[in-house]
Amino acid sequence: MQEIKNAKRLVVKVGTSTLTHETGKINIRRMVKLCSVLADLHNSGREVILVTSGAIGVGVGKLGLKERPKDIPGRQAAATVGQCELMFMYDKYFGENGVKTGQLLITKSDIENDKRRTNLENTFLKLFEYEAVPVVNENDSVATEEIVYGDNDSLSAIVAKLVHADVLIILSDIDGLYDDNPHENPDARLIPVVREINDDIIALCGGAGTDRGTGGMVTKIHAAKIAGDEGIPTVIMNGSDPADIYKLIDGHSIGTVFTIRNS
Repeated sequence: MQEIKNAKRLVVKVGTSTLTHETGKINIRRMVKLCSVLADLHNSGREVILVTSGAIGVGVGKLGLKERPKDIPGRQAAATVGQCELMFMYDKYFGENGVKTGQLLITKSDIENDKRRTNLENTFLKLFEYEAVPVVNENDSVATEEIVYGDNDSLSAIVAKLVHADVLIILSDIDGLYDDNPHENPDARLIPVVREINDDIIALCGGAGTDRGTGGMVTKIHAAKIAGDEGIPTVIMNGSDPADIYKLIDGHSIGTVFTIRNS
């Protein structure tokens, strides 16, 4: 926990289910609070990167669609609408706290190509120098299976590696990793610390996430492994009250902390 208390550079990932209501429309109160907390951490001298999901989900809500499109062009169209709405709101709510934002839409090829990856690293560093908060999403408007990671949990870990972050914080709709399904077993216990990802841990992951998102616990465990291989601790915690990030930074036990180390 001392590593987290002393963290200078933080990557915070927020999922669609945390950002939106069941209707698919933005949970404004939560988004305002999230931006306020992250802006405050930024003002305290930390470097904060926000990896956000939600472009397709927000686009679905704004377009008044009854469900998430199943075809690629439909999802891409929804993403173009939703991404505009997301960035407008992030810019507004961070700006109300005196913090500038910069948008980065990333695909897998941006990471895998050496020149583009270097350009991306330099952009992050310059945004830090300009005291702006980078807001990152996959480029869902051009998304196909071949060029995207497919979930922003993995993307957030890749970004954490890219910028040599001190901690990765994944905000979810669940408190962390449990020893059983908490929706089915009221006696399920939260696992506060995971030091090794093995078959037993993977077996606890369960299925996919909500209808509004693409992830689930399995993608979060995968992200923790990616970050852990670079010596970056990962925290999976409930994002329903973004102010809990303060408690985490202050050293309280929040969610599940993955302290995986590359052997």
